[in-house]
Amino acid sequence: MTKRIAIVGAGALGGYVGGTLAHLGHDVTLIDAWPEQIETIRARGLELDGMTPAERFTVKSAKTMHLTEVQSLARRPVDVAMVAVKSYDTLWASALIKPYLSAEGFVVSLQNCLNEETIAGVVGWGRTVGAVASMISVDLYAAGRIRRTVPKGGDDYTIFRIGEPHGRITPRVEELVEWFGGIDSSKATTNLWGERWSKLVQNSMGNGVTAATGLTSGDCLRNARIRRFQIRLAGEAVRVGQALGYTLERIRGADPERLARASEGDAAALAELEALIVPKAGANPRGDIQRPSMRTELSVSARLAIEALGLRPAQALRFYASNTHPRLGVIVTNHFYGSLDT
Repeated sequence: MTKRIAIVGAGALGGYVGGTLAHLGHDVTLIDAWPEQIETIRARGLELDGMTPAERFTVKSAKTMHLTEVQSLARRPVDVAMVAVKSYDTLWASALIKPYLSAEGFVVSLQNCLNEETIAGVVGWGRTVGAVASMISVDLYAAGRIRRTVPKGGDDYTIFRIGEPHGRITPRVEELVEWFGGIDSSKATTNLWGERWSKLVQNSMGNGVTAATGLTSGDCLRNARIRRFQIRLAGEAVRVGQALGYTLERIRGADPERLARASEGDAAALAELEALIVPKAGANPRGDIQRPSMRTELSVSARLAIEALGLRPAQALRFYASNTHPRLGVIVTNHFYGSLDT
């Protein structure tokens, strides 16, 4: 029997994944809090765009729901709910979909940051799975319109990494890998937590910096001073992750230890890292229209995901301090709790 999939949060990533799965023939329901998004998809479909003509199509097969319509899922319970909202919305999104899970239904965190614990607090660890999307760069640039601004990973880079919190490879993970494999390269991972923190390191290089500067990702990487500041941020995040006991994966193709050493003044490691990063900065002109989500949120005065992308590492930094930015933890934590004291 066809599995019923619900995407809770049909924004950039949720809409891209859900729309593509629907295009591939899956039974998908898109749920979103933005009324215009749902109404636009109902009126003309979900327009997806990518780097090739084959990635450009309009999805009309996906079902849609406003938040006020979710109770109708009681008639057709959900087998797989993919939560793709911002981290600060994880709790209510998990509570929203919990009553409508089928007997064997479970929730997939299709998000940045470490939200599996929040989801498990609502639905239980046995019904919680993680999906990490690495180097995918999609943005919702208008209601009902989502574009991908980087090429598919294919054999060169695995975009989707699916795993259980306990690290074992299960049949449901293997099924998800097959589904996501229809979108782009996908694999099962036994290292979900390491993958999560590695993506957090990657986010630390871009989100806050583009939000603060107003520049695109490509602009930041082409500016030597900004690029090296990003490397220092990432190196510190690596050291905190290592202190927490995570086994980190490669970050932007770089070995995490070399990244950390580059941030700490190792000239050879820095040269090696820049040789990897700099050529990619100008390789994709379309990437110059892409801004990480925090920059987009700032431009429309939306709530920023500072607590998820910055507060957790900052709090950890207080206990596992690295030497690069010893005041970072205090600054970010104070900001979150409403103080500008530094």
